[in-house]
Amino acid sequence: MHVPFWVWGATIAGFAAMFLFDFFSHVRKPHAPTMRESALWSVFYVSLAAIFGAGLWMVWGHDHGVEYFAGFITEKSLSVDNLFVFAIIMAKFAVPPIYQQKALLIGIIMALIMRGIFIAVGAAAINQFSWVFYIFGLFLLYTAFKLAVESAQGKEGGEEDFEPNALVKFAERHLPVTDQFHEQKLIARENGKRVLTPLFLVVLTLGVTDLLFALDSIPAIYGLTQEPYIVFTTNAFALLGLLQLYFLLGGLLDRLVYLGFGLSLILAFIGVKLVMHAMVENTLPFINDGQPLEWVPHISTVLSLSVIVGILVVTTVASLLKSRHSSKTALDQNQG
Repeated sequence: MHVPFWVWGATIAGFAAMFLFDFFSHVRKPHAPTMRESALWSVFYVSLAAIFGAGLWMVWGHDHGVEYFAGFITEKSLSVDNLFVFAIIMAKFAVPPIYQQKALLIGIIMALIMRGIFIAVGAAAINQFSWVFYIFGLFLLYTAFKLAVESAQGKEGGEEDFEPNALVKFAERHLPVTDQFHEQKLIARENGKRVLTPLFLVVLTLGVTDLLFALDSIPAIYGLTQEPYIVFTTNAFALLGLLQLYFLLGGLLDRLVYLGFGLSLILAFIGVKLVMHAMVENTLPFINDGQPLEWVPHISTVLSLSVIVGILVVTTVASLLKSRHSSKTALDQNQG
């Protein structure tokens, strides 16, 4: 799918405008969003992504349309899982709810920039070396296994389990950091000296965390489409509105007890698909003498979309039923 330069420019400008709108409409005035506000804006951004996908489907055809929606659903699901970590970071640094929006939005913008770089690097690597799909696939399988093990052990994360990354530790030890918040400021003055506020450390932590998240999400989306434009727009739309989704889900995150298992299945499925794709286009001399393995079956994007949606529906329903049962059991024990 050839995308003209002006389309790329207009798309990037459009997303920049939406993030600026998000800043001036939600972040400039510190406040903790209400459930109604978060719900309305979440629906707006998801609807916007759906309208864009419908337009892409009409312009570039059925196959690319299905690839877009499969990619968007996958990236949005992975983004929801990321919210667990965001909540832990906010709790660890004791960020007041009215200041959380600014830190989250800056972190999300940093994530989009880093993912844009990863997307460009990934596209260049894929165009030059088809064996990159082996690496992407095996990495996703490893990530899926690790996520499944952590979910089985109940390590959905907690404030007590959180450890600041090396960059944040360096900043805390060697830079002038204060433990006092100065409204939404990242840099403030105390006793005539410039100091970094806790909000600066939060943004730094979110940025490094988003970089790690990109290592999972970019290979995953390349398992569903090889079109850089679709990879970029699905990532951008998945991140757009994540700010509102964070406040909308709130306590619901703790009820999605099987989300980790569901995402591990999705990553494993895409990992297998990537390895199979690499086998079909094989050029490695130590595998089948460098010849493609023609017997390997093809997994269509429609089937991929069906599997992804099916896993998410099952794990979400199972999570809510489990949480409801646990709450009822706890209530019965208290009454007893």
